[in-house]
Amino acid sequence: MRDISAKQVSLRTATATGTVLCGPATLELAKAGKLPKGNLFDIAKAAGMLAAKNTHNLIPHCHPVSIDGLEISYGYLDGNNNTENSIFQEGQTPPAQCGIVIRCEGKSIGRTGIEMEVLTAVSVAALTIYDLLKPLDDSTLEITSIKLLKKTGGKSDNKKYAAKNPVAAVLVCSDSTAAGLRDDVSGVRIREILTGLGVQTVDYQIVPDNLELIREKIADWVARDIPFIFTTGGTGLGPRDCTVEAVRSLLNREAPGVAEAMRVHGQMRTATAMLSRAVAGVAGKSLIVTLPGSAKGAQESLEAILPAAFHARDMIDGGGH
Repeated sequence: MRDISAKQVSLRTATATGTVLCGPATLELAKAGKLPKGNLFDIAKAAGMLAAKNTHNLIPHCHPVSIDGLEISYGYLDGNNNTENSIFQEGQTPPAQCGIVIRCEGKSIGRTGIEMEVLTAVSVAALTIYDLLKPLDDSTLEITSIKLLKKTGGKSDNKKYAAKNPVAAVLVCSDSTAAGLRDDVSGVRIREILTGLGVQTVDYQIVPDNLELIREKIADWVARDIPFIFTTGGTGLGPRDCTVEAVRSLLNREAPGVAEAMRVHGQMRTATAMLSRAVAGVAGKSLIVTLPGSAKGAQESLEAILPAAFHARDMIDGGGH
């Protein structure tokens, strides 16, 4: 199964539909509840819900998903491009056929989407309806048009947070790296992640753990109006760790939620993430974020906040939430 442990937890939604075509007489019997095997809609709804809960047992690469909400509803095609209890989206034209349309809407708060669950629910509900109708109408029954109408959350939502001013600077704060005793790994990793998100690193510097040098370099970037500034190193409890103090002295406003998100995300993966003193905030019109000095810590911290943190620039420019 694909590794999704790096993904952010978010609200995910999905809507799917499917149709079971049948003859007009059969449709009327279904609506009247006069079927040999009993009430069609309650049985099909129960089957769809059970199917959604067992999707990961049916489809090999699907992860178990916490289903926080699932609603299955029905509409009828009457053969004249009309529907009763219409569940078609605005602008959609129902086909000129008779049948039952199934709609499933699901919600989940997790690391992966719920679209396969709602599609499975629709599919099994349709099969159940087929089974209940086949004693009356085995010649005209047809399951058709099972499709995903909409999904939100995760990558679907990340597009709206893409950096509109995709420029950043990266500052590595480390005595040993500045002295040439150790290769920079975390700064390189940060730049790779930014590149993958379409953000250009216009400046990249290495300085020792010196409060004044750190302040001077960041202040220069703020004066140049570089929208996003990331530092790596100096966020721990060591005697030379001073990046947080240097950055905090430059901030006009702190953004505590950014640092909180990084720590929460990191704590779920590394027990010592709680010891990070990371800070984030705004200086001038630049968002500054201090990241851990390890490549793994820096990557996990960026996974927690990007691309949503790019929205800060819109807010700074008066765009609101």
